[in-house]
Amino acid sequence: MRKGPSDPREVAEIVAIQALSFLASDPERLGLFLSESGIGPQTLRTSAADPKFHAGVLDFILRDDATVKAFAGISQLTPETVANAREE
Repeated sequence: MRKGPSDPREVAEIVAIQALSFLASDPERLGLFLSESGIGPQTLRTSAADPKFHAGVLDFILRDDATVKAFAGISQLTPETVANAREE
């Protein structure tokens, strides 16, 4: 059985990528994120490699209780885990 990553920064990156996938699964939510972040669909893939972008994704998820709870439920994480990932 393989253990998950133990480095907190690696965990934070994985959570942020999962969060981006969550946003991408809902066109309305993704559109709002892109609008607020100022990132266009054509630069989304490039931006996704930037750790600062990861922080922005998590900020967007965490700003609303309903969104963080929905993401936590889908990703099988606790809201606290999501918040901790943002702190890294």
